Amino acid sequence: MKIRILVLVLLFLNLTMLADNQNDFFNDANAFLNKNVSSTTVDYASIKANRAALDDLVSQIGLFKFSSDEKTNKAFLANAYNILVIKGIVDKYPVKSPLDISGFFDKIKYNLAGKSYTLNDIENKLIRSKYNDARFHFVLVCGANGCPPIMSNAYFPSKIESQLEEQTKKALNNASFLKVKDGKIYLSQIFEWYKADFGKNVLTFINKYRSDKLDETSNYKYYSYDWSLNKK
Repeated sequence: MKIRILVLVLLFLNLTMLADNQNDFFNDANAFLNKNVSSTTVDYASIKANRAALDDLVSQIGLFKFSSDEKTNKAFLANAYNILVIKGIVDKYPVKSPLDISGFFDKIKYNLAGKSYTLNDIENKLIRSKYNDARFHFVLVCGANGCPPIMSNAYFPSKIESQLEEQTKKALNNASFLKVKDGKIYLSQIFEWYKADFGKNVLTFINKYRSDKLDETSNYKYYSYDWSLNKK
C-alpha cells in the first residue's frame, strides 16, 4: 500500500514538473516574441547580438515532452517552428533571404522533443499529416515577407484554436496577401504549393474567413512569392 502511494505521489510530482516546464516554454516564447517582433518583422540583428533567450528557447524545444493534450502539442509545434526559423536565420545572419542559407528547410536539423527534424519535417510530418488543418499555413512563418505575418505573441494551449482562427482571418482579409484588383483574384503561392490542403475549391475555403466574399466560380492566378527576409 505504501509503495502504491509513493508511486502515485512521484507520478503526480512528475506531471506537475512537466506542466511547469511546458508553461515556462510558452511564457518564455511569448516574452521573446514580444521583445523581438514588431509590425510583423523580426529584429534578427538584436537577437544575434544577444542570443541567450533564443538559445534557451531552442534548448527547451529539444527537451519538450509531447502531451496527451493536443492543444498543448499544436501550440508547441507552432511556436517551435517559428522559433527554429529565427534560429536558422540568426545563425547565418546577415542574409537577404532564408533561401540564401543552404538546406534551410530540408537539410539543417534541429532537436525537437528529443528527436532530429528539419523544418520541412516539422511542417509536413508533425503538423500537416497529423492535424490536417489548413489554418496552420497562416501561423507557420518561414522568415520571408511572402509568408503570413509573424505575431509578436506566442501561441498558447488555452488560446490555440482562437489564435488559428484569428491569424487565418487576418491573412485572408489582408489586401497585401490576398489581392483583388480590377475584378481579378491573385493568391499567394501557398495555395498552389499546398493545394490539396484547402479542399475542392480554394475560394470556398477562403470565403469561410473573409468579410468581403469572393465569387467562388471566379478564376484566379498566383502571384510570385516574396522570399526577401522579414527583417526589421
